Amino acid sequence: MSNSNKQTGSISEKAGISPPEITNISAINQIKNKRRQQPTSQELINGILEGNRTSLSRAITLIESTNPDHFEKAGEVVQGCLTHANKSIRIGITGVPGVGKSTFIEAFGKHLTQLGKKVAVLAVDPSSSLSHGSILGDKTRMEELVKDENAFIRPSASGETLGGVARKTRETIILCEAAGFDTIIIETVGVGQSETAVHSMVDFFLLLKISGAGDELQGIKRGIMEMADAIVINKSDGDNIKKANQAKLEFNRALHLFPPKKSNWQPKVTTCSSLTKDGIPDVWNTISEYFELTKETGFFDEKRNEQNHFWMMETINEQLKQNFYNQPEIISLLEESKKAVQNNEISSFAAASSLLKLYFNKGAKAQSDKGSK
Repeated sequence: MSNSNKQTGSISEKAGISPPEITNISAINQIKNKRRQQPTSQELINGILEGNRTSLSRAITLIESTNPDHFEKAGEVVQGCLTHANKSIRIGITGVPGVGKSTFIEAFGKHLTQLGKKVAVLAVDPSSSLSHGSILGDKTRMEELVKDENAFIRPSASGETLGGVARKTRETIILCEAAGFDTIIIETVGVGQSETAVHSMVDFFLLLKISGAGDELQGIKRGIMEMADAIVINKSDGDNIKKANQAKLEFNRALHLFPPKKSNWQPKVTTCSSLTKDGIPDVWNTISEYFELTKETGFFDEKRNEQNHFWMMETINEQLKQNFYNQPEIISLLEESKKAVQNNEISSFAAASSLLKLYFNKGAKAQSDKGSK
């Protein structure tokens, strides 16, 4: 039988249309080169003010960069956005790992966008102390909110800063506000001293708790409780509703033992389920009551002013530290001092004094040389 008379099966491959050959190499190279080009500070500012997500993301990446060459440009972008900021409410959300922060934020964020709010979520992901890497999986966990056109989610690695939030997060808030987001949510790492750092940059501090895991007693810690403006017992659904209500009573009793807040606000305890969405509107109602009270009394603006002063001082401390460790002479002497301290040839205090003396003498000499010109 000839080949022309062979019967083909139903699953045999049929001849298709061959894809066209790539001939316009020049156009491809132009696209690649354009992607490599870095926008100017003003282009980033213009894009942010227009609500362009790409410009906002690139500017945040610039702020988070540890490359010294990027510091000046990042500062220009922040300064250009500053006059368009401070038009949002800032909410910090914390809780131990496993309390359901991401699930709660997605349910809460969706509720806000349905009310017409524009929500930016700054999720701080813990960095490994060994590899220094982070999973940055918050967008995956908030799969519904990430598709919402009125929401913007930015996961960031905590790095080595206090609780993973410092100048970078503070400046990212400014950019998000300039881009038109009226509600900024900051999710903390949930361990260590992250709560302190977040509390210093938000208007409202929300503490998430769960019941039925020894959390009622373990959670009554004076420091974190005093910072909280509201406590939300999460995962109040199914068989856990009774336990959640019991936990609510326990925390309410504990809150009344603390002295009154400077804001004259009495922290409230509510329950909610991030899965069924029960109680989510009550959380927002509580936050709205807080803002109404603090804006009437003037505490809202007073707190913002105090935070601005605090972060000015923190930035000075950070810049001094960076400048100290980037000096070539300091780097060289530091290595020698480390070995001497480890070998018990010199005390750690004497070594530190020598390093600081070199640093300050170098600074004084630079000022003297500048004055003689």
